[in-house]
Amino acid sequence: MSETILVIEDEEDVSDLIRYHLKKAKLRVIVASDGVKGLALAAEECPDAIILDIMLPRLNGFEVARKLKANDRTADIPLLILSAKGEADSRIKGLELGADDYLPKPFSPRELLLRIQSLLKRARPAVVSEAATAGPFVLDRSSLRVMLDGRRIDLTSTEFRLLSLLIGKEGAIQSRDELLHEVWGYRSTVDTRTVDTHMRRLREKLGLHSAYLETIRGEGYRFMAPTQSI
Repeated sequence: MSETILVIEDEEDVSDLIRYHLKKAKLRVIVASDGVKGLALAAEECPDAIILDIMLPRLNGFEVARKLKANDRTADIPLLILSAKGEADSRIKGLELGADDYLPKPFSPRELLLRIQSLLKRARPAVVSEAATAGPFVLDRSSLRVMLDGRRIDLTSTEFRLLSLLIGKEGAIQSRDELLHEVWGYRSTVDTRTVDTHMRRLREKLGLHSAYLETIRGEGYRFMAPTQSI
Protein backbone atom coordinates (compact mmCIF):
# COMPACT_ATOMS: atom_id res chain seq x y z
CA MET A 1 0.00 0.00 0.00
CA SER A 2 1.34 3.44 -0.94
CA GLU A 3 2.44 5.75 1.84
CA THR A 4 0.16 8.74 2.36
CA ILE A 5 1.33 12.35 2.34
CA LEU A 6 -0.92 15.13 3.63
CA VAL A 7 -0.32 18.49 1.93
CA ILE A 8 -1.71 21.50 3.83
CA GLU A 9 -1.41 24.29 1.26
CA ASP A 10 -3.89 26.99 0.22
CA GLU A 11 -2.33 27.85 -3.16
CA GLU A 12 -3.93 25.48 -5.62
CA ASP A 13 -1.15 25.69 -8.21
CA VAL A 14 1.44 24.78 -5.55
CA SER A 15 -0.59 21.89 -4.14
CA ASP A 16 -1.23 20.61 -7.67
CA LEU A 17 2.52 20.73 -8.41
CA ILE A 18 3.34 18.84 -5.21
CA ARG A 19 0.59 16.30 -5.85
CA TYR A 20 1.83 15.65 -9.38
CA HIS A 21 5.43 14.92 -8.36
CA LEU A 22 4.57 12.86 -5.29
CA LYS A 23 2.07 10.75 -7.24
CA LYS A 24 4.73 10.11 -9.89
CA ALA A 25 6.78 8.62 -7.04
CA LYS A 26 3.86 6.27 -6.23
CA LEU A 27 2.82 8.14 -3.08
CA ARG A 28 -0.80 8.72 -2.12
CA VAL A 29 -1.54 12.43 -1.69
CA ILE A 30 -4.36 14.13 0.19
CA VAL A 31 -4.76 17.91 0.32
CA ALA A 32 -6.24 20.41 2.76
CA SER A 33 -6.58 24.08 1.77
CA ASP A 34 -6.55 25.62 5.25
CA GLY A 35 -5.17 24.95 8.71
CA VAL A 36 -8.39 23.80 10.34
CA LYS A 37 -9.13 21.27 7.60
CA GLY A 38 -5.50 20.15 7.72
CA LEU A 39 -5.68 19.35 11.43
CA ALA A 40 -8.91 17.41 10.98
CA LEU A 41 -7.53 15.44 8.04
CA ALA A 42 -4.30 14.67 9.90
CA ALA A 43 -6.20 13.23 12.87
CA GLU A 44 -8.57 11.28 10.62
CA GLU A 45 -6.04 9.86 8.15
CA CYS A 46 -2.84 9.63 10.26
CA PRO A 47 -0.69 10.16 7.14
CA ASP A 48 2.88 8.93 6.88
CA ALA A 49 4.18 12.51 6.50
CA ILE A 50 2.84 16.06 6.33
CA ILE A 51 3.87 18.98 4.13
CA LEU A 52 2.72 22.18 5.82
CA ASP A 53 2.60 25.73 4.48
CA ILE A 54 2.91 28.62 6.96
CA MET A 55 0.70 31.29 5.39
CA LEU A 56 -2.66 29.54 5.67
CA PRO A 57 -6.22 30.82 6.09
CA ARG A 58 -8.16 30.21 9.32
CA LEU A 59 -5.15 28.86 11.23
CA ASN A 60 -1.52 29.60 10.32
CA GLY A 61 1.05 26.87 9.87
CA PHE A 62 2.88 27.57 13.11
CA GLU A 63 -0.33 27.02 15.09
CA VAL A 64 -1.08 23.91 13.05
CA ALA A 65 2.39 22.53 13.85
CA ARG A 66 1.89 23.30 17.55
CA LYS A 67 -1.44 21.48 17.63
CA LEU A 68 -0.12 18.51 15.62
CA LYS A 69 2.71 17.98 18.10
CA ALA A 70 0.36 18.37 21.08
CA ASN A 71 -1.96 15.61 19.84
CA ASP A 72 -0.80 12.06 20.66
CA ARG A 73 -2.42 10.80 17.46
CA THR A 74 -0.36 13.10 15.21
CA ALA A 75 2.69 14.03 17.31
CA ASP A 76 5.05 11.50 15.71
CA ILE A 77 4.08 12.13 12.07
CA PRO A 78 7.13 13.49 10.17
CA LEU A 79 6.52 17.15 9.37
CA LEU A 80 8.10 19.26 6.62
CA ILE A 81 7.33 22.96 6.60
CA LEU A 82 7.19 24.53 3.15
CA SER A 83 6.91 28.31 3.13
CA ALA A 84 7.80 31.57 1.45
CA LYS A 85 8.84 32.76 4.91
CA GLY A 86 12.42 31.62 4.48
CA GLU A 87 14.04 33.91 7.04
CA ALA A 88 16.21 32.25 9.67
CA ASP A 89 13.81 33.18 12.50
CA SER A 90 10.91 31.48 10.73
CA ARG A 91 12.95 28.33 10.05
CA ILE A 92 14.08 28.16 13.64
CA LYS A 93 10.55 28.69 14.95
CA GLY A 94 9.25 25.89 12.74
CA LEU A 95 11.95 23.49 13.89
CA GLU A 96 11.42 24.44 17.53
CA LEU A 97 7.74 23.59 17.16
CA GLY A 98 8.73 20.06 16.16
CA ALA A 99 9.08 20.19 12.37
CA ASP A 100 11.59 17.68 11.02
CA ASP A 101 12.55 19.80 8.02
CA TYR A 102 11.97 23.24 6.49
CA LEU A 103 12.09 24.07 2.79
CA PRO A 104 11.61 27.67 1.59
CA LYS A 105 9.65 28.67 -1.51
CA PRO A 106 10.36 28.73 -4.38
CA PHE A 107 11.45 25.13 -4.21
CA SER A 108 12.64 22.36 -6.48
CA PRO A 109 9.98 19.60 -6.74
CA ARG A 110 12.82 17.08 -6.98
CA GLU A 111 14.39 18.34 -3.74
CA LEU A 112 10.99 18.28 -2.02
CA LEU A 113 10.47 14.67 -3.10
CA LEU A 114 13.94 13.64 -1.88
CA ARG A 115 13.35 15.27 1.49
CA ILE A 116 9.98 13.58 1.90
CA GLN A 117 11.46 10.22 0.94
CA SER A 118 14.19 10.79 3.52
CA LEU A 119 11.60 11.55 6.21
CA LEU A 120 9.62 8.45 5.31
CA LYS A 121 12.71 6.26 5.40
CA ARG A 122 13.72 7.54 8.83
CA ALA A 123 10.21 7.07 10.20
CA ARG A 124 9.94 3.40 9.20
CA PRO A 125 10.34 1.06 12.16
CA ALA A 126 13.64 -0.77 12.53
CA VAL A 127 13.76 -4.25 11.07
CA VAL A 128 15.49 -5.66 14.15
CA SER A 129 14.33 -4.93 17.68
CA GLU A 130 17.27 -3.68 19.69
CA ALA A 131 17.55 -2.24 23.18
CA ALA A 132 20.73 -0.47 24.26
CA THR A 133 22.05 1.19 27.40
CA ALA A 134 24.46 4.09 27.81
CA GLY A 135 24.92 5.56 31.26
CA PRO A 136 21.42 6.47 32.51
CA PHE A 137 19.95 6.15 29.00
CA VAL A 138 18.00 3.09 27.83
CA LEU A 139 17.11 3.14 24.13
CA ASP A 140 14.63 0.87 22.39
CA ARG A 141 15.25 1.29 18.67
CA SER A 142 12.23 -0.82 17.68
CA SER A 143 9.78 1.60 19.33
CA LEU A 144 11.97 4.74 19.24
CA ARG A 145 11.60 5.09 23.02
CA VAL A 146 14.12 6.48 25.49
CA MET A 147 14.06 5.82 29.22
CA LEU A 148 16.15 8.09 31.42
CA ASP A 149 16.58 7.09 35.08
CA GLY A 150 13.44 4.98 34.70
CA ARG A 151 11.38 7.80 33.19
CA ARG A 152 10.26 7.87 29.58
CA ILE A 153 11.44 10.89 27.59
CA ASP A 154 9.16 11.89 24.73
CA LEU A 155 11.34 12.49 21.68
CA THR A 156 10.45 12.96 18.04
CA SER A 157 11.80 10.34 15.65
CA THR A 158 14.46 12.81 14.49
CA GLU A 159 15.55 13.59 18.06
CA PHE A 160 15.71 9.86 18.82
CA ARG A 161 17.89 9.16 15.79
CA LEU A 162 20.16 12.07 16.66
CA LEU A 163 20.63 10.85 20.24
CA SER A 164 20.99 7.22 19.15
CA LEU A 165 23.68 8.08 16.60
CA LEU A 166 25.72 10.13 19.07
CA ILE A 167 25.45 7.41 21.72
CA GLY A 168 26.38 4.73 19.20
CA LYS A 169 29.56 6.67 18.38
CA GLU A 170 30.36 7.63 21.95
CA GLY A 171 33.46 9.76 22.30
CA ALA A 172 33.72 10.44 18.56
CA ILE A 173 33.05 13.96 17.37
CA GLN A 174 30.31 14.14 14.73
CA SER A 175 30.38 17.19 12.49
CA ARG A 176 27.15 18.92 11.56
CA ASP A 177 27.55 17.76 7.96
CA GLU A 178 27.98 14.14 9.15
CA LEU A 179 24.86 14.42 11.30
CA LEU A 180 22.87 15.89 8.42
CA HIS A 181 23.92 12.92 6.29
CA GLU A 182 23.38 10.19 8.91
CA VAL A 183 20.25 11.50 10.64
CA TRP A 184 18.50 13.53 7.95
CA GLY A 185 19.76 11.59 4.94
CA TYR A 186 21.09 14.66 3.13
CA ARG A 187 24.02 13.98 0.81
CA SER A 188 24.76 17.60 0.01
CA THR A 189 25.41 20.45 2.41
CA VAL A 190 22.29 22.32 3.51
CA ASP A 191 21.66 24.74 6.36
CA THR A 192 23.53 23.18 9.30
CA ARG A 193 21.50 25.30 11.72
CA THR A 194 18.92 22.54 11.41
CA VAL A 195 21.26 20.37 13.51
CA ASP A 196 21.80 23.09 16.11
CA THR A 197 18.07 23.70 16.50
CA HIS A 198 17.27 20.02 16.99
CA MET A 199 20.19 19.65 19.40
CA ARG A 200 18.97 22.57 21.49
CA ARG A 201 15.49 21.07 21.66
CA LEU A 202 16.89 17.65 22.55
CA ARG A 203 18.98 19.11 25.36
CA GLU A 204 15.95 20.89 26.78
CA LYS A 205 14.12 17.56 27.03
CA LEU A 206 17.09 15.83 28.66
CA GLY A 207 17.43 18.48 31.38
CA LEU A 208 20.50 17.99 33.57
CA HIS A 209 21.44 14.90 31.55
CA SER A 210 22.06 17.14 28.54
CA ALA A 211 25.60 17.42 29.92
CA TYR A 212 26.28 14.07 28.22
CA LEU A 213 25.96 15.89 24.86
CA GLU A 214 29.08 17.98 24.36
CA THR A 215 29.52 20.79 21.88
CA ILE A 216 33.00 20.82 20.37
CA ARG A 217 33.53 24.38 19.20
CA GLY A 218 34.14 24.60 15.48
CA GLU A 219 33.81 20.82 15.10
CA GLY A 220 30.40 19.44 16.05
CA TYR A 221 28.93 17.29 18.83
CA ARG A 222 29.70 14.11 20.74
CA PHE A 223 28.21 11.93 23.48
CA MET A 224 30.39 11.29 26.52
CA ALA A 225 29.18 9.01 29.34
CA PRO A 226 31.20 8.28 32.48
CA THR A 227 29.78 4.74 32.60
CA GLN A 228 29.44 1.89 30.12
CA SER A 229 28.38 2.69 26.57
CA ILE A 230 26.32 0.69 24.15
